[in-house]
Amino acid sequence: MDPRQRPYRSVLYIPGSKERALDKARSLPVDAIIFDLEDAVAADEKDNARETLKAALTTGGYGPRVKIVRINGLDTPWGRADAEAVREMDADVVLLPKVNSAADVDALAAITGDLPIWAMMETPRGMLNAAAIAAHPLMAGFVMGTNDLAKELQTRFRPDRLPLMTSLGLCLLAAKAEGLVIVDGVYNAFKDTEGLAAECAQGRDMGFDGKTLIHPAQVETANTAFAPSEAEIDLAHRQIVAFEEVEAKGQGVAVVDGKIVENLHVVTAREILAKAEAISALQAG
Repeated sequence: MDPRQRPYRSVLYIPGSKERALDKARSLPVDAIIFDLEDAVAADEKDNARETLKAALTTGGYGPRVKIVRINGLDTPWGRADAEAVREMDADVVLLPKVNSAADVDALAAITGDLPIWAMMETPRGMLNAAAIAAHPLMAGFVMGTNDLAKELQTRFRPDRLPLMTSLGLCLLAAKAEGLVIVDGVYNAFKDTEGLAAECAQGRDMGFDGKTLIHPAQVETANTAFAPSEAEIDLAHRQIVAFEEVEAKGQGVAVVDGKIVENLHVVTAREILAKAEAISALQAG
């Protein structure tokens, strides 16, 4: 699940208890779905949600979308049953909330076997242990739980997210060091397209692979923000051509738009084109 090869622009939360929402998700242009058994499901619906989700995933129809199931924490009355159920579901990933340490991942892996694990990064202790969590052999992705994190840090919400920057940076460093997928937290004002676009742009600039979403109306904005633009694709093509021409002639350095093009720029250019091709393939599918 290398994020350089497989898009994770839009990762939409869907309640595992809502049959209508589960059905609608089959037709949404999202890259991944988090089927939620935790926050989106009331306590008295937990058991029913587990069975409803299992039936939906058995029916299938989600195409190339990555299927992620967020379970309840193993310290809750429902966590172990969720983990045991996910092990038997047609899921690509199990998502563990409030991961504090690699030991939490070990505890889940003891139940779910070799199923890839993603971690909700949403606690101060999780931030401090991000590197060890990312290095776990079954860890495949981080999801920033910015709402819970802000609550734990006792911060105030700001458009620039300055109070969260240390935490976001620690998780980004850990994820990139281990080659994990990392997706940004949700934007709560789902009708504020302009605000969402600004936060997506910030997350993309920081290095996030995509954005977690709480409403289908947010999908198009995230897909656009985290996809290579036409200008980026054009520049990537020209950088590769220029570099290969200079290399073939045994000449000096390549220059595109007045800027030197080195091998590292060509690597990035090829990743941009690969991402664009992967997005096109998903859309065709």
